[in-house]
Amino acid sequence: MRDAGTRAAPFDDFRDLVKSLPAPDAEALAAARARQGRLTKPPGSLGRLEQIAIWLAGWQGQEKPVIERPMVAVFAGNHGVAARGVAPYPADVTQQMVANFRAGGASINQLCTSFNVGLKVFELALELPTGDIAEKDALSERDCAATIAYGMEAIEGIDLLCLGEMGVGNTTVASALFCALFGGEPEEWVGYGSGSTGAVLEAKIEAVRLACERVKGETDPLVILKRVGGRELAAMVGAVLAARMQRIPVVVDGFVTSAAVAVVHKMAPGATDHCIFAHRSAEKAHRQAVEAMGGAPLLDLGMRLGEGTGAAIAAAIVRAAAYTHSNMATFGEAGVSGEGVNVDRAGG
Repeated sequence: MRDAGTRAAPFDDFRDLVKSLPAPDAEALAAARARQGRLTKPPGSLGRLEQIAIWLAGWQGQEKPVIERPMVAVFAGNHGVAARGVAPYPADVTQQMVANFRAGGASINQLCTSFNVGLKVFELALELPTGDIAEKDALSERDCAATIAYGMEAIEGIDLLCLGEMGVGNTTVASALFCALFGGEPEEWVGYGSGSTGAVLEAKIEAVRLACERVKGETDPLVILKRVGGRELAAMVGAVLAARMQRIPVVVDGFVTSAAVAVVHKMAPGATDHCIFAHRSAEKAHRQAVEAMGGAPLLDLGMRLGEGTGAAIAAAIVRAAAYTHSNMATFGEAGVSGEGVNVDRAGG
């Protein structure tokens, strides 16, 4: 506890928060594993579905998890680095796509409707792009902290959070975050994004190189976030932290959402154990990013759209895993001989 009269820095509350993150319920995990061994199927025959169900049980604190209110939360922000020509689209497209989301015309709208998943869009000062990360910090510590806090308010009334994003230039920002958090060369982390080739791709690599030179030697993930991140990234950090405190499982979409999760991952050991990666993006560095966080994506569909599209599809799988686990008959209930024991490890 801080001494009276000591003024907290804006990030201190979040640093304190990760020191006391709740763990999954051990009794619920054990009960769910035991139930898997009594269900009418060979042990392990449903593969990852069994693991997902056990993982869900641990976070929900009940042997039979239920997913009734999944939601894709799309966080939208604009970036000063976009003015460097790091993307094939102008920054105006961010606002135009937000309007498309609200009108129901985007890909994420169709996927959410198909799988009966809720959708909410959060605009983050689109009229005020962040600082150009190649030259200066994206956000002040105070603004970054306020945006994290805003993201923490985004998860009310749900039982599964699916992360989505929109922002011209945000794959550049995500690449810089990954490079600063995990090391390596900019070229290793920069991909085509929304279609960057030729001079656009070179501008993107150069922007990431300059951004990483500015923060070289910095190890605090929140400081790295405010220096080379963005508003939608900061809001997603807040949403992931709030989800953990409320024991709400999180489905991570693709490259950009994974960069936000990487910040939380670096804040404390096990801080993202409540997260599961929806899919392996076609963005070339996504595989190494997920591997650096010990993740195993559920799907590999060659997708790289963002918006939470991969997470919406994965939400259907997560919901199916919970429903199958919780409603399938046991050997005893069905009068079937051959009860087995399933000791598969939970997690994603």
